[in-house]
Formats: sequence, structure tokens, C-alpha cells
Amino acid sequence: MAESTIFRVTFLNQGQVYEVYARHVAQGGILGFVEVEGLIFGERSRILIDSSEERLKTEFEGVRRVYIPLHSVVRVDEVEKAGRGRIVAGDGKVASFPVTIVQPPRGSDRET
Repeated sequence: MAESTIFRVTFLNQGQVYEVYARHVAQGGILGFVEVEGLIFGERSRILIDSSEERLKTEFEGVRRVYIPLHSVVRVDEVEKAGRGRIVAGDGKVASFPVTIVQPPRGSDRET
């Protein structure tokens, strides 16, 4: 992919909806996680400070790559340019994808 490709990743974290911008998104090397690398934070005027974006900057300071659980990802969009990252309250409008863990019955042939 071109270096100019930018992704907007929306995911749930502790009841809040996070929206971040990144240069690389891939299925991570860790099963069940999405790998997000090259987080982008807008360089805004020092006069106007976006508290939500500042919280993101502080939370992800020094992070090169973040692994997000697959069931927490709401959507990934390829966008033309980076916007402002943000954190908003979940308000119950966005729910995580239901996950069912199926275990084989005891004594079956598939048990190892």
C-alpha cells in the first residue's frame, strides 16, 4: 500500500468509543487481534486545544503499535486525509460483536 494511505479505526474500549487514524492496519500476528501501527495525531493550533485528541495523545504516547481485540473493532475505513482522533461515550448505541466460544464435548474424538 502507498505510504499516503490513511485508515480511520473505530473501536470500543472500556465503554467508550475510540476513533484513531493510522498509516497501517492489518490482521495482527496475535490471533484475534487487529494490528494498528503509525498512529496519526493532528498538529493543531496551540490556541485551540481538543481535549479528546489530547487524551488520545497522552494514552498512546510512546506506542509504536497497538493490538486491538477483533471483537472490539467497530469499523475500519480507508480515508483521504486524517481527521481529529476522539474518544466519546458509548451511550449504548454501539455494542461489541457477540462472541460464542464453543468447546467440544468431553470424551469426543476431537479432544487432544
